[in-house]
Amino acid sequence: MLFSACENDINKIRELSANQVNADVDTIHGVDMIFSDSAKVRFRMLAPLLLQYKGKKPYNLMPKTVNIIFFNKVDMSQMGTLTADTGIQNDADNKYEFHKNVVAQNAKGETFKSDELIWDKNTKTMYSNKVVQIKMANGDIMNGTGFKSDQTMTHWTMTQSTGIFNVTDAPTQ
Repeated sequence: MLFSACENDINKIRELSANQVNADVDTIHGVDMIFSDSAKVRFRMLAPLLLQYKGKKPYNLMPKTVNIIFFNKVDMSQMGTLTADTGIQNDADNKYEFHKNVVAQNAKGETFKSDELIWDKNTKTMYSNKVVQIKMANGDIMNGTGFKSDQTMTHWTMTQSTGIFNVTDAPTQ
């Protein structure tokens, strides 16, 4: 018999469960929300189910996938996408957490994959402390543990990284 656990996930579940005791919950099906700033659309969020917990620490839970489309505020072109199995929006600290099968793509065509991505809207950054893989548009692949980026995911850094890079030019002698 095999047992496994992830302490961070267990702690998160306990915290969320503690907040759910005696909490009012609104259930919303077929969510399609548009978020704007200064009358300009910033992103669109789609989820089949949204649970709004209104306890001591209110938050929104999207337990059955979440899809986000990011838009350029100037010309409304699509700048990127993000999908995940689960999403949590915490109004208190203005953060979105995405867990399990997180896939994000930026305007450059780079694809980010991980089991965690946190979007801090206050600092306008995205980060992860879990294993991350980024596939560049040219086919190069970077792997690492730990990731930080601006919220457009175009200027990113990765720690403890390795990679597979395609070399097209032979060295000159």
